[in-house]
Amino acid sequence: MQLVSVIQKMATVTEKTIDIDKILKQKMGAKAKFVPGFLVGWLKRIVHQDRVNAFLWESRDKSGVEWLEECVKYLDMTLEINGKENLPDPNDGRLYTFVSNHPLGGEDGVALGAIIGRHYNGRFRYLVNDLLMNLPGLAPVCIPINKTGNQSRSFPAMVETGFQSDNHMLMFPAGICSRKRNGVISDIPWKKTFLSKSVEYQRDVVPIHFSGQNSNFFYRLANFSDKHLKFNLAMLFLVDEMYKNVHKTFKVTIGKPIPWQTFDKSKNPTEWAQFVRDKVYSL
Repeated sequence: MQLVSVIQKMATVTEKTIDIDKILKQKMGAKAKFVPGFLVGWLKRIVHQDRVNAFLWESRDKSGVEWLEECVKYLDMTLEINGKENLPDPNDGRLYTFVSNHPLGGEDGVALGAIIGRHYNGRFRYLVNDLLMNLPGLAPVCIPINKTGNQSRSFPAMVETGFQSDNHMLMFPAGICSRKRNGVISDIPWKKTFLSKSVEYQRDVVPIHFSGQNSNFFYRLANFSDKHLKFNLAMLFLVDEMYKNVHKTFKVTIGKPIPWQTFDKSKNPTEWAQFVRDKVYSL
């Protein structure tokens, strides 16, 4: 019931759905008034508050898969899909875990949600950070987790909720978007949660590779943030990166499902997660 109430609370569109002033008050309480005005203004510009709110207002009659497809159109994304025949039959009576690399942090999630959501008539769910729950059209297909501060104590319960449901799961096991290190753009090591839960609930795993990259500025900032800060500063720039990637073509490659029985005792869950990650990058 708590999860349902959160989604219902978030799923309201106003002409100012994304409100930096309001978010700062929610996150900082009385301390928000001490944030300099020029910094607040900068935050509004970097998250494109007015531009995003205009889109949310124009698409307020859509939600779930229809809203995701509207996002793909809005961002003028061209998706070249290879291996679509590898998507399991929607009527086979089984549930699956779809896992992908996370090169962009925005468009990739939108695009894959649109593809998988349409194929399975909306029967899928994401695990997303709580800030994304401010997007009303996205809320119906999301299980929210708190990723803006310390790992939420409710994270295991949210994962359990997703895997116990009658929905396919779409996950980005890296948890954050890809980094550029030593000139190579790739995910950080994948967390094993998707693997252990897929085995527990007997869900085959479908590997997906998504092409694309963010700006060099983003990667420099992300590396600095990861090394020197206690919070993910680069996440603030993901909307800005999204707008830099409009009108582009992305290649989506879907691999053959990996039976859950594959993940036996010959490797530990972390090693099997790395195995699937390698499989994704080989597509």
